Amino acid sequence: MAGIQLVGAGGLVVGAGEETRKPAHVVRMPLAGNWYRYAGRTGTIGAALAADSELLQFRFLTGTKIRALVHKVAVNGIGIVAVATALGQLGFALRPARAWSVAGSGGTRIAVSNDNLQMETAIANSQVNDLGIATTGALTVGTKTLDANDQGICVGSIGTGAVTTYQGLELFSDRRLLDADGEGQEPLTLADQEGFVVRTVFAGPTALTYTVGFTVIWCEVTAF
Repeated sequence: MAGIQLVGAGGLVVGAGEETRKPAHVVRMPLAGNWYRYAGRTGTIGAALAADSELLQFRFLTGTKIRALVHKVAVNGIGIVAVATALGQLGFALRPARAWSVAGSGGTRIAVSNDNLQMETAIANSQVNDLGIATTGALTVGTKTLDANDQGICVGSIGTGAVTTYQGLELFSDRRLLDADGEGQEPLTLADQEGFVVRTVFAGPTALTYTVGFTVIWCEVTAF
């Protein structure tokens, strides 16, 4: 059966099958759309913060772009401020949110206008309506419906002996809660009034206070 020939700019037919190599040169380009990135850290999170406390909130509204494609959400390390006095678990989880009609509050609300977040000056401001990160305690949740399940999680434990003997005093270096860079990995696709939160998984270990860093990378598109 006859096939289709691919011809390069120099007139050479691209090879296939068992023959002398004549490959096509392919350049991987970013997905068409507007790309944005946020990296930030919390303030000093108070001791024994309750489980399911929201530390990061990301809410998208549609406009010119009708979808936000979230490609990466990562925990970029935890810095210990005050040591735990007892062994305890520590963890963070990403959970999608739907029907997000009222934004959360508290903490630090991140500027999304005036050349903030975009990966190129020429592109428009992000249509993320609200991006918040905790200072010392949980963010106010607003009005939304969380999914029943998490889509990313990292967990660990910390104890007094490990903290006092190990001098790095950093945990969870670059733990990805969401990573859509691999083949066949679809990003978290957000429509109008949708988003996600990052929450604590456990109540914090006794007396432990810390700061935690996050990175979010996303693209806003007219169709997907």
